[in-house]
Amino acid sequence: MLPLQLDAIANAVDVAAIAVTVVRFVAGFVAVLLLGKLVLIPGLRRVVRARGFDEAVLSLGTNVLNAVVWVAAVAIGFAVAGYGSFLSAFAVFGGAIALAVGFAAQELLGNFVAGVFILKDKPFEVGDWIEWNGNSGRVEEIDLRVSRVRTFDNELVTVPNGDLANSAVTNPVAYDTLRQKFVFGIGYDDDIDEATDIIVEEAEAHEEILDDPGVSVRLVELGDSAVGLQSRWWIADPDRGDFVRVRSEYVTAVKESFDDAGIDMPYVHRQLTGSVEVIEEVAAE
Repeated sequence: MLPLQLDAIANAVDVAAIAVTVVRFVAGFVAVLLLGKLVLIPGLRRVVRARGFDEAVLSLGTNVLNAVVWVAAVAIGFAVAGYGSFLSAFAVFGGAIALAVGFAAQELLGNFVAGVFILKDKPFEVGDWIEWNGNSGRVEEIDLRVSRVRTFDNELVTVPNGDLANSAVTNPVAYDTLRQKFVFGIGYDDDIDEATDIIVEEAEAHEEILDDPGVSVRLVELGDSAVGLQSRWWIADPDRGDFVRVRSEYVTAVKESFDDAGIDMPYVHRQLTGSVEVIEEVAAE
């Protein structure tokens, strides 16, 4: 009977030890989880919103912190329950896996980080016309990994955010006004002052070219066949469609006024001169 009683006591002790271990694990797990859910995640949301980050950044940050809270809750639970050695082994294994995944996905992670900075710094926004690396188009969507740009040929280009974050991006519509320029070529025998007056008058006559700042004209080149007069003018609320249309209308009006005033707009031409010598040899029979 005594051995049976001893076995019963041992089993009771084992059950009590397991119960204590479970209680410790649950207490540590729940404490960390509540701390994260009630303090850390709401705190992150307040900080992100206070700094003016986009909702996509807020969502990403919340999801990442939520995952960190769950992992930390499990880790603390095991530590409180007395399984520190198991936790250490798991941490080493997890670190190795994380390192391998990091090397494999470093470009993907770089695009995510670049997307966060684009959404925060706002070098461009949806609807803006941008130019980068010889490309141009209108931004249709900005995600955390890629941005989608519709070209002016109606093609959709998916651009990794890393390319946009690490390259010089021109945003012509970032401000309320945009300056444009065009070089008009006139003949060497034409009157520069008269041509300048025409260029200025046509700019002032166009409704969408601003009077302040006003148009300016400068002599910028003496070419092989023409004198170059560069006109600089400003438009308001710049949009690529408006810019192209205004530029075309303005240049057309100046060309027609030059024609009426007899001002030549020469083009490069070349004349080939020389002679051809023909030598005939008659073989003697």
